Amino acid sequence: MRLTWAQPEDLLAHEFVQSAAEGRDVTSVRERWIAAGGDPVPAVSGAGPRPASPALRALARTLLDELAALPAAPSPGEPDGWDEILALLPAAPVLPRRAEDRTLGAWTGRAAGCLLGKPVEKIPREGIEEILRATGRWPLDRWFTAVGLPDDVAARWPWNRRSAPTSLEENISGMPEDDDLNYPILALTLLERHGREFTTDDVAQLWLEQLPAGRVFTAERAAYRNLLDARPVPETAKHLNPFREWIGALIRTDVFGWVSPGDVRGAARLAWVDARLSHTRNGIYGAIWAAALASAAMVVDSVHSVLDAAETVLPPESRLAEAVRFGREAAAYDDGLDRLHARYGDLHWVHVLNNAAVIAYALARGDGDFGQSISLAVTAGWDTDSAAATVGGVVGALVGVDWIGEQWTKPLDNRIATSLPGGEQRITDLAARTAGVAR
Repeated sequence: MRLTWAQPEDLLAHEFVQSAAEGRDVTSVRERWIAAGGDPVPAVSGAGPRPASPALRALARTLLDELAALPAAPSPGEPDGWDEILALLPAAPVLPRRAEDRTLGAWTGRAAGCLLGKPVEKIPREGIEEILRATGRWPLDRWFTAVGLPDDVAARWPWNRRSAPTSLEENISGMPEDDDLNYPILALTLLERHGREFTTDDVAQLWLEQLPAGRVFTAERAAYRNLLDARPVPETAKHLNPFREWIGALIRTDVFGWVSPGDVRGAARLAWVDARLSHTRNGIYGAIWAAALASAAMVVDSVHSVLDAAETVLPPESRLAEAVRFGREAAAYDDGLDRLHARYGDLHWVHVLNNAAVIAYALARGDGDFGQSISLAVTAGWDTDSAAATVGGVVGALVGVDWIGEQWTKPLDNRIATSLPGGEQRITDLAARTAGVAR
């Protein structure tokens, strides 16, 4: 069985990158792995093409333990604890606490953005552009299609295997199942059960109860395994988890902002409680930033005000804060995406830093235009569905469901499929439940 995001030989290659980013000297461990015949290049899709021999897999386990025992460089500007994060933050912004309900636009926008990016997830930026040019849709301003796509282009850039049957213009029928929507639905259930005082253990229990193991990925798959191994928080986020600063926690936290309109600090705290189950440092910051974006989008009137407010929950010296600032600055240039790729092109396509920069770029450059904003997030070519989902949620809340546009809303048919218990959900019902929790 080719199991992604879990085999020791695949985890080790990713851990070389993550440990080096944390200031560990991985040189000798890496050399031993190469000398034994191991591949030090991380697998793009989560698993290498060939399983390791029993001896090589055993060595990978040993080397992972050795890397974990190495001291990391001090990082006072990037703490994990909430109190330590708070101590680094500027004063919280004073935002309006409006009674206006924007939850339907937020849920709808998140679904539409996610759906736009699904068929090209894992396809690099140049492949997305070639597909669009070949089908007469460059620059992107509508759903992807396979109609008219030349065979050679299709062979060079195959659609995402799981998404192509449900996410192209000719076959969309409601929002198909996706982890970017499973997690917000799960967060809503969490809040309905436990209120705003839920704990990280409550999050863990709900995962084990409702999330199919095969529908969690990267850091979440590692944390899930650690839960089954009876490891406590925050060890769940660290043990054999080289994906601890990737995007997984960022995609889980919009609902915490939607139920905290104008309270970006409160939304960030809820996101921290959730994120620490599976992530550390910038992985956590991505989650609290996404929650703050969602919170601000419920009460202010422009994406720039949203971005300003959300930055106040980020440790100012963190790499996540730097990525967000860089993304916003890149939006001022016609070659902004080139600048993002020059800066962050060495990172895996699911890392939090490059994708946060894209989210900031797409929001700032799109300037409140829903279609343009989600299209920019997708054509960046990293985690296309996740980045566009976050962007879509923000802009959808700002403009409202009627101004998202029927082009984007009608194919959703007010339906979101899910692998969670209870099956398909109506978007209007999710919005009403979210508004109820917020009240």
